[in-house]
Amino acid sequence: MDLKFKIWRQDGPEAAGRMEDYELTGISPDMSLLETLDVLNEQLIANGETAIAFDHDCREGICGTCGMFIDGRPHGPLTGITTCQLHMRSFEDGATIHVEPWRVDAFPVIRDLVVDRSAFDRVIQAGGFVSVNAGTAPEANSIPVRRADAERAFDAAACIGCGACAAVCKNSSAMLFVAAKVSHLSLLPQGRVEAVERVRGTVAQMDAEGFGGCTNTGACEAECPKHVSMEHIARMNWEFVKATLFSRE
Repeated sequence: MDLKFKIWRQDGPEAAGRMEDYELTGISPDMSLLETLDVLNEQLIANGETAIAFDHDCREGICGTCGMFIDGRPHGPLTGITTCQLHMRSFEDGATIHVEPWRVDAFPVIRDLVVDRSAFDRVIQAGGFVSVNAGTAPEANSIPVRRADAERAFDAAACIGCGACAAVCKNSSAMLFVAAKVSHLSLLPQGRVEAVERVRGTVAQMDAEGFGGCTNTGACEAECPKHVSMEHIARMNWEFVKATLFSRE
């Protein structure tokens, strides 16, 4: 495959960014987009130019670090995948592919396609800890959990914190991410002890980081690579109402 790229280049957080054009030939359709960027970087380095910076780690759709806009969509034109799972066969031979970093004020650009997503880390930290025995795993049936609750908790736990939800939202809302973290534990008995502190802390930190509010357009769910449901936002709102109105504190 012969491909053209328009890629966002930015030398640092305070530098002005720009789109730069690149061309690649002989790309295998079975290569992932990240592997294609590796090939491009090898050529840039061989020519004495600066390689394109982009985040990656597991390259298995698990870590969530490889998030970027590809042709205007988080993680590219397909649904239910991360950028590292996007293969070049998803594009036409001769296509021009636009690649940009997340556009969220709370995720400032560090360089090129790399953004600082530590705001998500601080939100999770604000949720505090869980009072469970950290020793050997208990017998599976020692704490009964309804199947429906377990399934919903697993759905929420699938969130990998890639940031696509905030990046695609017109308000840069992080509600789906925060809701997944709150809902996951609010559905399980192990998470009930610190439920009030958790939802208060995470919501307060989300606001402090500058994320916008949710207007229920559904773009977050549509672009989530793990199909995390918006129903968790409703559950988080209910948990927040309970923590605000019915807490004994």
